[in-house]
Amino acid sequence: MLSTRTHLHRQACAPQNIILSLTDDPAIRLANFCLRAHHHLHPTIQLQTISRRMPTVPISILPIFYTGEFDELMENWASRPNAANPPFANHADLYATIDATEIGHVPWESFNVSYNGERTPGDETPWKSEEFTIHFRDPRKILQLQLANPDFKFEMDFAPKRVFGGPEGNSREYKDFMSGNWAWQQADIIVQDPATHGSTFVPVILGSDKTTVSVGTGQNEYYPLYMSNGLVYNNVRRAHRNAVTLIGFLAIPKTDRENQDSTEFRTFRRNLFHGSLRHILQSLLPGMTTPEVVKFADGHYRKAIYGLGPYIADYPEQVLLACIVQGWCARCNASNKNLDGEGGRRSQELNDALFDALDHKALWDQYGIIPDVIPFTYGFPRADIHSLLSPDLLHQIIKGTFKDHLVTWVGEYLEIIHGKKGAAHIMADIDRRIAAVPPFPGLRRFPQGRGFKQWTGDDSKALMKVYLPAIEGYVPPQMVRTFSAFLEFCYLVRRNILNEESLQEVDAALARFHRERVIFEQEGVVLSGFSLPRQHSMVHYRYLTQQFGAPNGLCSSITESKHIKAVKEPWRRSSKFNALGQMLTVNDRIDKLAASRVDFVERGMIPGPTGRPPPSDQEQGDDDGGPSERRDILGEVVLARRHIPNYPRRPAELGKLLDAPDLPNMVRRFLYCQNHDTDIPANDIPIDDCPHFVGKIKVFPSALATFYAPSDQSGIGGMYRERIRAVRSWRGGPPRRDCVFVEHDTTQAGFRGLHAARVIAFLSVAAGGSTYPCALVTWFSPIGDAPCPDVGMWMVEPDLDREGKRETSLIHLDAILRAAHLVPIYGDHPVPRHFKHTRSLDLFAAFYINKYADHHSHEIAF
Repeated sequence: MLSTRTHLHRQACAPQNIILSLTDDPAIRLANFCLRAHHHLHPTIQLQTISRRMPTVPISILPIFYTGEFDELMENWASRPNAANPPFANHADLYATIDATEIGHVPWESFNVSYNGERTPGDETPWKSEEFTIHFRDPRKILQLQLANPDFKFEMDFAPKRVFGGPEGNSREYKDFMSGNWAWQQADIIVQDPATHGSTFVPVILGSDKTTVSVGTGQNEYYPLYMSNGLVYNNVRRAHRNAVTLIGFLAIPKTDRENQDSTEFRTFRRNLFHGSLRHILQSLLPGMTTPEVVKFADGHYRKAIYGLGPYIADYPEQVLLACIVQGWCARCNASNKNLDGEGGRRSQELNDALFDALDHKALWDQYGIIPDVIPFTYGFPRADIHSLLSPDLLHQIIKGTFKDHLVTWVGEYLEIIHGKKGAAHIMADIDRRIAAVPPFPGLRRFPQGRGFKQWTGDDSKALMKVYLPAIEGYVPPQMVRTFSAFLEFCYLVRRNILNEESLQEVDAALARFHRERVIFEQEGVVLSGFSLPRQHSMVHYRYLTQQFGAPNGLCSSITESKHIKAVKEPWRRSSKFNALGQMLTVNDRIDKLAASRVDFVERGMIPGPTGRPPPSDQEQGDDDGGPSERRDILGEVVLARRHIPNYPRRPAELGKLLDAPDLPNMVRRFLYCQNHDTDIPANDIPIDDCPHFVGKIKVFPSALATFYAPSDQSGIGGMYRERIRAVRSWRGGPPRRDCVFVEHDTTQAGFRGLHAARVIAFLSVAAGGSTYPCALVTWFSPIGDAPCPDVGMWMVEPDLDREGKRETSLIHLDAILRAAHLVPIYGDHPVPRHFKHTRSLDLFAAFYINKYADHHSHEIAF
C-alpha cells in the first residue's frame, strides 16, 4: 500500500579535501569567537540561526540574531582603538562557518510515500494521488553522537542496575531508566547469545506528538519525532542538553471533508505512520543483534547492542502506536466498557494468536484490535509495542484526569445541585478564592480564577496547587477527599525516586481515589461509569515504575518542551513560506553549536559552566529563582547581596518602622543565643543576662534559599533556588512578606519537625566583630495534631500575644529551611469581589500548609 523514494539533503559547506590553516578551521574560529565574546561581550551570549539555503528549498536567510544587528556588532568590534580584526566579516561569514562545522552534524534525508493500493476506474480521491514527504536524520548516527557526548560522562549508566536503600538497605529504589526491571530483562535475553557477551545494552527512547505552531494563519501543524537513549539519567533527559534530539518530521496526510473520515483513508494514515517509523529506524536494525563498537561519553569504546525502548506518547498517540480502537487500553485487554475490570496484558504474541483465531469484526469488538495495520515494532528484535508505551504524567494525569475529568465534574455537579445561575455564582466565588491565594516563589497566579479558555499543561499544573482549598465547602466532603487522594497519587508518582514504600503509598492513594470518586456517580455527574482510558492508566503506574524507573523521566512534558526550541521558535522566525526546509537548517545549526560548545569546553578551549552565584538583586529584577547548577552544597539560605538603603540602623528606630517595638530586646536575646549553647526559649532569657547591643542593623529585601529538590524543575544536579521576599512595598504596591519553614525538631518526620513562620524583615546584625544574618518573623501554630482528614493538609493559625497582636521573634537565617506556602481556610463566607490577595495572610484566621505548592514541599513536609 505504500511506496517510497529516498533523497539525501546535503548541506552547502566548505570545499572538501582542502587543508585549512588554523585560522580557517571553522571549529577554531567558533571557539575563538565564543571565548572572545565570553570576555568582551556578554557572558551568556548565544548565537542561533533560523534558516539557511538548502538545494531543494529556495529560502531567505533569517537569523535569530538578526543579520543587521550582527553586522553592526562586527563593525563596532573592528572600530575599537587598536582592535584586531573581528572574528567574522559579517553574518554570511558566520553562517558559512557554522555550516562548515562537522561537529554534531548529521545530514537531513527524506523519502516520499504514496498510496499504491487498488484504485477503481474514475477514482480521483485526492489523497490517493498525493506524495507525502518524511524528513529524517539517521538515528544511528544521532545515537552515536548522544552516547559520545562528554557532557554526559558522569551521568550515564553503562549497564542495568538494581538500587537498594532504606534504613536496612533492602528497599528497592526506582529512579533512572536503567534501574528498572525492563532493562535488566532485556540484558538477560541479549546475553543468551555468546556473540553479545560484554556488550552494553543501549535502549532507544522515541517520542512523537503533533504540535500546532499557528492557529490564526491556517492551523500549521508539524509532527516531530524525537529520540533519546536509556543510559542517560532522567534529570539529563528532562533538562535536554542534547540528550533529546529531533530526528524527523513525520507526514500529516490531509484530504477533503468527503474523505477524511473514510475507513480507507484512516487505514492509509495509520500505515503511513508505522511504515515511516519502520523506514527511519532501519539503520539501527543491524546493531540490535550484532554488537557495534561505539565511543561513549567517558572516552572509552564499548561494544553496543541497540534495542527499541519506551515510546513517549499521549493517549491518542498510544492508540495509534498499539493499533487499537479508541477507548481501549493500549497496555491491557480489559473491556472498554469496564476498563477497571479484569484484563491481562496485551502482547504481540497474543495478537498473533488472535489473528489466527478470530475474524476482523471479533478482533475489533472483543479485543479493540485494528487488524489492518501492523505496528512498526514487528521485525525489530525484542520489541513489543504494548510493553514499550511509557507512562504519561502530563496528558494522562494532569491534563486528562485532573483538568478534563475532575475539574469539569465539579462544575457539572454544581449545576445539578444549584442550577446554572446558582452554579455560576458559586464558581465566581471559587475563582475569587483562587485569586486570593498568597504569592509564592515560582507559583503562577490566577487573577481571574480559572476563567480562561485555552488551557496549557502549565495552567493545569499551577491550578492543581491551589484548587483543593478553593472548592471546600461548596462540594461534599467525599468530593474533597477524591481530589485529595488524586493529588496524593499525582505527587507521589512524580517523585524523582520511588521505593517499595512509596509504591505502597501510590497503591493506597489510588485505592482511596477509586473508593471516593463514586460520589460523582452517586450525584448523577458520571452516568456511564469510569471506563476512561486516562484514569484507567493510573492502575498501570506501579508496574511501569518498576519496569522503566521513575515516570518523570519518560513524560510527554519532555517532548512538549522540546517543541519550543525544535519547532515553534524556528517556525516563528522563518519566512513562513516552505518553512520546514528552514526549520531543518535551524535545527542542524543549533545542534552544531551545542555540540561545538561541549567539545570546546572538553578541550579547554572555552570556559565551562562556572556554577557562579545567582545574579544580584538589580540584575535579576523580579526573578523568583529556578534551577540551580550548584553542586557544592546540600542547602543554604543567604541574604540578598544588597541591603535596602535609608532604613534606620538602630534597633529602636527600626522597631518602630517595622511595628516591632520590642526589637531592641529581641536583638539582645538573639545575640545571647548565638554565644551560648542553651535550650531556653529566647523569650524566657532574662534580659539582664543579655549583652548590650551597640552595633548597627541592615535590612535586606530578600533571601535566596538553595536546596536539593530533584523532583522539581531543578538543575542537572538536582538543586533548586527560590527567592524569599520581605519588603514593605512590592512592585510599587502593598507589602510582600513570604512564609517559611523553620526547623524545629529534626527527629520528627514531616511537618511535625517544622514550624511555619512569616518573615517581616531580613536583617544582618553586626556585633563583636561578627555579622549575623537573621529574620524577624511571626509564628503559626498547628490546629490539632494531624492534617485535615478531608483536605489532607495541616491547618495552622497565627500565634497571638496577650494584646491580640501576632507574636514576633528574631531567628538565625540558618534555622530557615525554605519558603512555605499558606493558603487561607475560606470557611462559609464568600470572598469579597475586590479582595486583594496581598492581604490574605493578614486577614484570614486560619490557613492550610500547602503541600502541593511544589514537589519538594510535598516530600519534606508530609
